[in-house]
Amino acid sequence: MNRSHRTELQAEAARGPAAEQVRVAVLLYDGFTALDAVGPYEMLCRVPRVTVTTVAEKAGLVRNDTGELTLVAERALDSVDRADVLLVPGGSGTKATMENPVVLDWIRHIHRRSVWTTSVCTGSLILGAAGLLRGLPATTFWAGRSYLADAGAEYTPGRFVEAGKIITAAGVSAGIDMGLHLAARLSDEKVAQAMQLAVEYDPDPPFDTGSPEKAGPELQQLALQLLADAER
Repeated sequence: MNRSHRTELQAEAARGPAAEQVRVAVLLYDGFTALDAVGPYEMLCRVPRVTVTTVAEKAGLVRNDTGELTLVAERALDSVDRADVLLVPGGSGTKATMENPVVLDWIRHIHRRSVWTTSVCTGSLILGAAGLLRGLPATTFWAGRSYLADAGAEYTPGRFVEAGKIITAAGVSAGIDMGLHLAARLSDEKVAQAMQLAVEYDPDPPFDTGSPEKAGPELQQLALQLLADAER
């Protein structure tokens, strides 16, 4: 989808209640990371004329990567033929999803007519497995950077990276930043700024270890161990 079409979509969103709805599809799969999906959802679900739907290979309950949280996939893949925005989260189920031809074929199909195709964390590796990142800059969870090269992508640091109509976000919480960016793209900056205030997103963490460069090797190892121990 070219820039002019995206501009038209933004114009539609500004015309009023009769304007066409913007359809966002959030892919769920067994072993997804909850905040990868819920963070962007929270930034987008109240934006005027935006509707968000959760989708999985089969409709119904889908467990996250710890097995302690379940979300409902409202629709099955074969019932969703089109979405303006596709969001693919990451999680411990990434590898299995990368090898699932049904999901990959559906992602390719949706991408052909999407306005934006997006990912959070290792969700970018799923986009890569679908062949969507070849020759493009992209980002992912810090421990998965080297795998982007396998998809023909160029790792690019940043909370999120926009390349044409594809936006990839870094690890987990970066999906919130990307969600706000999308809110501005789908509506306008004022609405996105209001959404940031609505959820009081004003990060001021007690520690400054939110990137591997700041954290150092010892904390990197501990972080990966904590993630591995929590997987069901």
